[in-house]
Amino acid sequence: MAIRKTLAIIGILGAMAVTVAAKAAADSFSDIKTAGKIRVAIDLASPPNGMLDAGLKPVGSDVETAELLARDWGVQLELIQTTGATRIPNLQTNKADVVISTLAVTPERKQVIAFSKPYSGQLSMVAAPASLQIRDWTDLRGKVVTVCRGTTQDTDMTKRATEFGYTIARYDDEGAMVTAAVSGQATIVASSEALIKQIAVKSKGNPFEPKFTIRVFDLAIGVRKNEPELLAALDQWVADNLKNGKLNDIYQRHHGHALPKEVVERK
Repeated sequence: MAIRKTLAIIGILGAMAVTVAAKAAADSFSDIKTAGKIRVAIDLASPPNGMLDAGLKPVGSDVETAELLARDWGVQLELIQTTGATRIPNLQTNKADVVISTLAVTPERKQVIAFSKPYSGQLSMVAAPASLQIRDWTDLRGKVVTVCRGTTQDTDMTKRATEFGYTIARYDDEGAMVTAAVSGQATIVASSEALIKQIAVKSKGNPFEPKFTIRVFDLAIGVRKNEPELLAALDQWVADNLKNGKLNDIYQRHHGHALPKEVVERK
């Protein structure tokens, strides 16, 4: 009798373990469709990709991209506000289903999350006031370069800091970095082409300008690893909306020029 009870308990525990394992292995795409909602992490301090308008409504190219995704999938959009440094942690802690937030594809990030096909592109650049003579990396020696914490610029500039003899100042969000640049607290910044344009527009007297390109990035939708169904659905969605021109229309409306041809023409 005791043996039968023990076996029964073992059987129950085994079934529970299988259930938990199956749930852990479940793909969130089916959860999204069942819930009728997709949670998308977006940085709203990164114009023109993500920002708040005068009425505090989220706008920008990444916001419109997320809205288009939700509309095409027939689900409600829940926007999860994030910063550059918390985009990937929001995925890892299940606060968001996906990230659409100027998330560049890098080897380091691919070790911890998965990426969809690129839906956009981004120039990463060093910029400074027009009066400052900076042509390449060697001209940064002895200077301070400002970045947003957790971004690809943070990673790239950190790797080269010792070699080229500059120091790094970090801000936790891009809005604070823009304010620092416009106010003169930050003289040299490493950021995206889009953000540098925003600084240039707001700067007066000694406007910022791009000095040199760090590199060109693919921007993709971030997904947790081991979610093949969700990743396949996102890949198909990106391919369809690059082909029909909707993603290009969104990009051009907010950035003032077409998507990089490398993104549109990639097979």
